[in-house]
Amino acid sequence: MAEPGAIVLDGVVFRYEDMTMSFDLVVPARAFLALIGPSGAGKTTLLSLIAGFERPERGRVRIGDVDVTDLAPAARPVTTLFQEHNLFAHLDVAANVGLGIDPGLRLNTADHARLAAALARVGLAGLEHRLPGQLSGGQRQRAALARSLVRDRPVLLLDEPFAALGPALRREMLDLVQDIRRERGLTVLLVSHQPEDARHAAAFAAFVQDGKILRMAPTAELFASDDLPELSEYLGVSGVK
Repeated sequence: MAEPGAIVLDGVVFRYEDMTMSFDLVVPARAFLALIGPSGAGKTTLLSLIAGFERPERGRVRIGDVDVTDLAPAARPVTTLFQEHNLFAHLDVAANVGLGIDPGLRLNTADHARLAAALARVGLAGLEHRLPGQLSGGQRQRAALARSLVRDRPVLLLDEPFAALGPALRREMLDLVQDIRRERGLTVLLVSHQPEDARHAAAFAAFVQDGKILRMAPTAELFASDDLPELSEYLGVSGVK
C-alpha cells in the first residue's frame, strides 16, 4: 500500500504544440524534490499533470493508492503555489486563507481557530485584515502558504512561488516550507530556475530538458554528475559550478 503523499507518473505522455513530453517519475512520500532545467523544458507542465490542470494523452498519474489521472484538480490531494495570482486582491488575508477551508467562506469557530493558527505559523498574526496590495511580496507568499496549511493536503507543488524575492528572503521562505514539510509530513515538489534553491532545500533533484526527466538523484549527487552534458551546460549557463 502506497503512502498518501507518494507520487507516481507511469508512462505519461503529453503534447504541447510541436513538443512531445514523456515522464516517468516516482517521488516517495514526504520527500522534497526540486525540478531544475532550462525554460520551456516541461517543468511546469509536469506539475500541471500532477495537479490536474493538464491531462496526459497516455499513461497514468497516481498519488498514494489513488489513480488521479481522470480526477479534476479540486478532487486531488494537492495544493499548488504559483509565482503570481495566489491571492484575490479584493479579499483580505483572512478571507484569502479561509478560501482554503471553504470556497464560500462559511467558517465556524473551529475553522477560524485553524485559520489563526496557520497565519501565526507563517508569521502573519495581526495582519488578518490587510489586503494583498498592502503586503510585501514575501508576506503575500506567506499568506498563500497559510492557505495551503488549512487545506491540509499531503502534496504541495511550488511553481517558482519565490522567484521574485531576493536571495535571503527566498532562502527564508524555503526554510519555512521545509519546516512545514517536516511537521505535516508533506511531499513537496519545487520548480526553480535557481540551482541554489535545490541545493539549499531539496533532498532530491531532477533535471528536466526537452520534455523528459534526464536524471533524478539525491541533490548533491546530481550536481556532482560529470556524465550528463546537458546538465553541465545548464549549470554553466547559470554560473553554478
